[in-house]
Amino acid sequence: MSVRTLPLLFLNLGGEMLYILDQRLRAQNIPGDKARRDEWTEVDRKRVLHDIILTMFNKNFIEELFKPQELYTKKALRTIYDRLAHASIMRLNQASMDKLYDLMTMALKYQVLLCPRPKDVLLVTFNHLDAIKGFIQDNPALLNLVDETFRRLIEVYGGLSAGQFQLIRQTLLAFFQDLHIRVSIFLKDKVQNSNGRFVLPVSGPVPWGTEVPGLIRMFNNKGDEVRREEFQHGGNFVTAPKEGSFEVYGDRVLKLGTNMYSVNRPVETHTSGTSKNLTSQTQQSIAPNPLAKEELNFLAKLMGGMEIKKLSGPEPGFRLNLFTTDEEEEQAALTRPDELSHEVVNIQAIQDQQRNQELARIMEEFEVTDQPRWSASKGDGLLAMMDEL
Repeated sequence: MSVRTLPLLFLNLGGEMLYILDQRLRAQNIPGDKARRDEWTEVDRKRVLHDIILTMFNKNFIEELFKPQELYTKKALRTIYDRLAHASIMRLNQASMDKLYDLMTMALKYQVLLCPRPKDVLLVTFNHLDAIKGFIQDNPALLNLVDETFRRLIEVYGGLSAGQFQLIRQTLLAFFQDLHIRVSIFLKDKVQNSNGRFVLPVSGPVPWGTEVPGLIRMFNNKGDEVRREEFQHGGNFVTAPKEGSFEVYGDRVLKLGTNMYSVNRPVETHTSGTSKNLTSQTQQSIAPNPLAKEELNFLAKLMGGMEIKKLSGPEPGFRLNLFTTDEEEEQAALTRPDELSHEVVNIQAIQDQQRNQELARIMEEFEVTDQPRWSASKGDGLLAMMDEL
């Protein structure tokens, strides 16, 4: 298992989450002059995306994220995205949050599976960051945070060998191994079977630096080529036109990781497999980890003791529905197996005096002077920012 996998997993899943939220917010968008108090406007959409991106690319959080460490359990990682999705005025109920996380994970699993080379996982990440920058073009402070993450990615991963990238890819695939959620987009495009497993293509460009299959070369003990044989590979492969850019700005060439929701179409998820098999697989994947307590304690440090408070006062939260209708959302909540409902673990660090002192020390160490500020009342660190939501 690679200890350099967590940043790539977090950033790519975060990018997929932003794609989905942007698509759903646009679908429910109401012109500002016609919107009721509980309806979404374009201003609300931008604010939600900007707030989530600000939290996601917080300098202190990114600093901790890039430290070499093993992947979190699925349950612990899900906790992070529950908190991240609610780092704004938006609120999701359990069924919509389940659907959001299913779409995120299955999209990234598909992208990692189809990467031509292990190193191309980094290009997938760059595609996500490029798209995130498109959401915040009018916010220089946030653009600077994303560019800083770009440069850190290049610094950390630019010098890794092919073997190290292969280990990262294997770690990601192991994380997604037991997930077989059917997604309507994948089913319609015939890249996913009815059992939730993906269909690997036998056409398209081969990995950069390799040749189209179909030729066998044989050499003697002196290294001289002595014979060639051709064979039928049964596919329709072509040579890659060029290598994607691994710089902050450039043509990635690879399309994996771009926004597949840019064309407005409904996306549905269906749990595949029989109920019995599903229950056994799920119980294995979310079984309590003996190190869960320590892991979640570390998450409290990492995320600055984030606590989502109930909104009150003049600015109530807006509810976002990831289903076509409220009835579909309610039905999904009723029919979803209990084993697939993830309970959100509240990491209430500020209620523990000893941990609160530790968090205060951490925040002092990570004091940032150039952090973008939305208002004078907002705290500098992630703890203060999340507590004031």
